[in-house]
Amino acid sequence: MSLFKARDWWSTLLGDKEEFDQGCLCLANVDNSGNGQDKIIVGSFMGYLRIFSPHPAKTGDGAQAEDLLLEVDLRDPVLQVEVGKFVSGTEMLHLAVLHSRKLCVYSVSGTLGNVEHGNQYQMKLMYEHNLQRTACNMTYGSFGGIKGRDLICIQSMDGMLMVFEQESYAFGRFLPGFLLPGPLAYSSRTDSFITVSSCRQVESYKYQVLAFATDADKRQETEQQKLGSGKRLVVDWTLNIGEQALDICIVSFNQSASSVFVLGERNFFCLKDNGQIRFMKKLDWSPSCFLPYCSVSEGTINTLIANHNNMLHIYQDVTLKWATQLPHIPVAVRVGCLHDLKGVIVTLSDDGHLQCSYLGTDPSLFQAPNVESRELNYDELDVEMKELQKIIKDVNKSQGVWPMTEREDDLNVSVVVSPNFDSVSQATDVEVGTDLVPSVTVKVTLQNRVILQKAKLSVYVQPPLELTCDQFTFEFMTPDLTRTVSFSVYLKRSYTPSELEGNAVVSYSRPTDRNPDGIPRVIQCKFRLPLKLVCLPGQPSKTASHKITIDTNKSPVSLLSLFPGFASQSDDDQVNVMGFHFLGGARVTLLASKTSQRYRIQSEQFEDLWLITNELILRLQEYFEKQEVKDFACSFSGSMPLQEYFELIDHHFELRINGEKLEELLSERAVQFRAIQRRLLARFKDKTPAPLQHLDTLLDGTYKQVIALADAVEENQGNLFQSFTRLKSATHLVILLIGLWQKLSADQVAILEAAFLPLQEDTQELGWEETVDAAISHLLKTCLSKSSKEQALNLNSQLNIPKDTSQLKKHITLLCDRLAKGGRLCLSTDAAAPQTMVMPGGCTTIPESDLEERSVEQDSTELFTNHRQLTAETPRPEVSPLQGVSE
Repeated sequence: MSLFKARDWWSTLLGDKEEFDQGCLCLANVDNSGNGQDKIIVGSFMGYLRIFSPHPAKTGDGAQAEDLLLEVDLRDPVLQVEVGKFVSGTEMLHLAVLHSRKLCVYSVSGTLGNVEHGNQYQMKLMYEHNLQRTACNMTYGSFGGIKGRDLICIQSMDGMLMVFEQESYAFGRFLPGFLLPGPLAYSSRTDSFITVSSCRQVESYKYQVLAFATDADKRQETEQQKLGSGKRLVVDWTLNIGEQALDICIVSFNQSASSVFVLGERNFFCLKDNGQIRFMKKLDWSPSCFLPYCSVSEGTINTLIANHNNMLHIYQDVTLKWATQLPHIPVAVRVGCLHDLKGVIVTLSDDGHLQCSYLGTDPSLFQAPNVESRELNYDELDVEMKELQKIIKDVNKSQGVWPMTEREDDLNVSVVVSPNFDSVSQATDVEVGTDLVPSVTVKVTLQNRVILQKAKLSVYVQPPLELTCDQFTFEFMTPDLTRTVSFSVYLKRSYTPSELEGNAVVSYSRPTDRNPDGIPRVIQCKFRLPLKLVCLPGQPSKTASHKITIDTNKSPVSLLSLFPGFASQSDDDQVNVMGFHFLGGARVTLLASKTSQRYRIQSEQFEDLWLITNELILRLQEYFEKQEVKDFACSFSGSMPLQEYFELIDHHFELRINGEKLEELLSERAVQFRAIQRRLLARFKDKTPAPLQHLDTLLDGTYKQVIALADAVEENQGNLFQSFTRLKSATHLVILLIGLWQKLSADQVAILEAAFLPLQEDTQELGWEETVDAAISHLLKTCLSKSSKEQALNLNSQLNIPKDTSQLKKHITLLCDRLAKGGRLCLSTDAAAPQTMVMPGGCTTIPESDLEERSVEQDSTELFTNHRQLTAETPRPEVSPLQGVSE
């Protein structure tokens, strides 16, 4: 039992999935009973109005049936409830209920029951006002100093204050400079309304100024007046508080002074009548509601402030006097007299938890029983301690500190790609030149071992490949369920994807005893799409602009056995030569040498070589694995095709620069277009007609330029996306050739892929060139550094678009040069140590200074572009285009 926990006197849960806000709670003697006891009035956004009079038999009892005096379905959302003297001719209290489009005033009365069911209560409608504008909140009081009755002021969502003198509508006024409604309160001492505007400043408006201002219903002279600018409505005083306000409360416990309390998002303000700050308190937490009330000390005011940490703080001015914990986050708090118990704190949460509580604690009457005293046997305790330590030690050895669980045991994901095309192609809205684009079905199967929550399957393939559906959701409410989904993949646009690999990712939550909401986990399964999805058999070509040769250590394999689905004829020529025709239009030829252990891939476009080269190596590995040959290896001994790679980099960078220029030009034309519009609008609004001076012609021409530039930007973005896909294909090919050339391990190839392919897509803000340049510079500074001087270089921490690609190309050339001279890639902590590089014969030295680097740059470029050998092995003659293939 905690001293700082609110003592539950009475509580209940309202409705089922109903919502409440700060205006939905009110405490008052709404039925005008003689004992003066307050009743709890609660309205909900579902339209239900409930009135409670708690009578718990003992502290902490829940709600009984007789505690609910009345429950009525008003069929409209209840925004706010208030109790006051709202009916003319009587000073009895009545209930005002604010709906979004209606204000209703009811009388609540009770009749004594003659049977065991108790008293009966009923609610009678006295009058109602249909509102022309959507209401936000309301306040009431004796506006203008009137005695014996209360008037109501409603603030609409568009900033109009509507004043009702009980059964009749008085007037409506727009607040100046209005954007969004804020809290509204009435100060009877100064006869003014106080609110917080969207400018984050407290504003005060005199009632007399509102009454004599221009009527909002009659202000229809100009468009600006229709928007409610309110030129004639003058604010009394303003105070900038610098934050949005949650609530406003006016407190006046004596006639000498009154205070305006404003609860902000991070501060709590107390203002004087004239808007000067009396005091303020910075809050260390996010408040939810507050309520000032009288203090026992002279000249001070107590304030209840609830926050989102389930805490209720009691302040005396700015001094914290008490803090208590609540079982929920309140959105409204009130203090009243219930069942002869004064000072009961009533709180209401947004989901309907209504609680009456008080501070402090109850005396505990529990006495602990005497424990039987017995002597301790320390020898037995030592034996037991040793046994427990042995068990702990064994567990730590086998499982570590925490027991290890396999994620795959929770959920098994398997992907099966159909070997055949769909009988009816699922391709839609394709932009490929061929008549019929095929599609292939992919089936994903999920099988759970335990109960899982929020399972979501996301599938991703490389563009321009497209999926018929890429998002799926599942519910595994019981163990050992199997769910299977199918979707189709097809080529949407007329260029080749950078990869044929797809990825199926499943995110789910596994509930535990301590965490019922579940522990989030992710599992993924990769799958490979068939080459025939993007490629058809084609005629081989004897000439091509780009060629690469892959060496192997085994005898050449028949291409018919490697690519059985791409044989267009059953001739013997198909054994050594095979043509591929991509759906986007590119053609690639694959040749296998008859006399040497080599394969040549050639095409008119450098980036088109990647898919066939990668597919060839994968199929060769699968072929020799089936033959149980374990020492199969591929290698590349030719010159690195960096010049062709650099041309693709330059083309991609040129499109980025062009896109930046087009967007800048489009922004200038848009500014010009808006300036011409303002000029024309001023001319049209002018009471004295004036010639347009060809402004309309200029507007039409600027509009056409804006449309043309927007089309150009869109076209450039499409070209940039296509260029980036081709650049990724060429990058994959360069990484593959570097790995075969230097016989890099899988970890080293992964480092190269992370450096060269850091982005799935590039934008104007963060592009491929600057990201790759930073990654390669880091490799050259760390694991590929030659001296401590290079390690001391500071890399730029900001990634900005470069002026040109010369620096990037120089770094890529230098990277290949370092690898050729024995450098090795690693990410370990000792990678920064200078490495002793093996210098093969015929290789130039790494320049020690920038000046020397410039002199060697030309030679390094020739080293990779003029087809000179980079390795220390004995140079072997290159294969001519048809040497050893057709002869």
